[in-house]
Amino acid sequence: MVKNEEYEGLVEGLGTDGEGIVKMEGATVFVPFCLVGERVRFKALKVKGNIAYGKLIKVLSPSAQRVTPPCPVFGKCGGCDLQHASYTAQLEFKRQSVSAALKKIGGISVEVEPCVACENEYGYRNKISLPIGVDGEGNTVVGFYARRSHRIVPVDACAIQSAWAEDVIFALKEYINASGLKGYDEYTGKGELRHFVVREIKGKFIFALVAAKPVKTDALLKELERKFVSFTLLLNINSKPTNAIFGDVWRVVYGEGFFEAEEAGLKFRAGVNTFLQVNDEVRAKLYSRISEEVTADATVIDAYSGGGMLTAMLAKKCKQAYGIEVVAEASRCADELKALNGLNDKMINVCGKVEDEIEGVIGKTQGTRVIVCDPPRKGMERSVVKAVRYAEAEKIILVSCNPATLARDLGLLTGTLKEEDGTLVKNGCTDSKYKIISVTPFDMFPQTKWCETLVVLERKY
Repeated sequence: MVKNEEYEGLVEGLGTDGEGIVKMEGATVFVPFCLVGERVRFKALKVKGNIAYGKLIKVLSPSAQRVTPPCPVFGKCGGCDLQHASYTAQLEFKRQSVSAALKKIGGISVEVEPCVACENEYGYRNKISLPIGVDGEGNTVVGFYARRSHRIVPVDACAIQSAWAEDVIFALKEYINASGLKGYDEYTGKGELRHFVVREIKGKFIFALVAAKPVKTDALLKELERKFVSFTLLLNINSKPTNAIFGDVWRVVYGEGFFEAEEAGLKFRAGVNTFLQVNDEVRAKLYSRISEEVTADATVIDAYSGGGMLTAMLAKKCKQAYGIEVVAEASRCADELKALNGLNDKMINVCGKVEDEIEGVIGKTQGTRVIVCDPPRKGMERSVVKAVRYAEAEKIILVSCNPATLARDLGLLTGTLKEEDGTLVKNGCTDSKYKIISVTPFDMFPQTKWCETLVVLERKY
């Protein structure tokens, strides 16, 4: 296979990123935006040994599962991977992705339940983060990053965001035009405006403008008031040459900087940096399923607990619940949530790294013990996996947004993986005290390759 040459081939499968897999001339070629069974023409962009990466030129024989993407920048923006596939096909892809990762990475062969669907295939996100930068000609642009790049693709709306996103983008652009401020150039460090982050909570909005230095926001406030009623506006200063969105300095421009709301019978308080799942509907389904696994006599340890919503739900149902969270703002919100809902005796929040705190928390619990782990995309640290494995819990409940790290962690928990000289190897058997009861993907992120997966393990007797 030769770089920059065009080829025709049959898509035999899908890769972990949802890209089509074409096998020809002794090479495995990954071509984005294809579906199984399609015959496609593609250009070979990169060839390395028997692996190649291609760009789709034309679909010669479309799959019955192919649909027309509604977004004009699909394929350019890096946010969505699967708008060209029917929703039925997306759900099956995610189920198969979880199953394949568990088997290939973790050495685990287990039935994976059908992916729990989201009623809203589009317009489901409650949070938007808009980078503000410059194009090749130095003009300020607002949009989303291109795939594997920090080049900003300009947008006026977003199909997977709620309808209010279009008003947000319009207001931001009007402010930029009126203020004369420039987007931040990551290469030169010039420009003032870096990001605009919005979180919607039950019809109320938290707006955060991130700037490289203090800027005037009067014009932005006026633009937001044209379309939004219940909102607060913050200014964050991030002058460091970093990929992190937020800096350390916060100023409340308008409102209180946070909002209180109620969900599942719980009053809660959240700020712009508090972790909450971006999909309210599927979050409710996921948390409800987790709650079903906990009995009234249990003591629950909720690791990576965020703003404490799940911890509080479990505390209401069980004997006592501990939440462990490293982000100080999120832990403070969890403490406020505890107080707002009269859970002072049943909910205990620990602010710190899970790897530093979990053994101490385990030592404080007695009787029926349930451990819930919902780590970030990188998964759990080895020390956390070890502590959970030997905690003698009646149940272990894992939640993961990354099938690959889930497979690794689950393999270590069940013994299908072991570590030898710093390398993970398949054990070929399980020596764990736990058996896998269920593996269920939840479509928290329609139109993307990602999903949340819930795994329930029970101790063997």
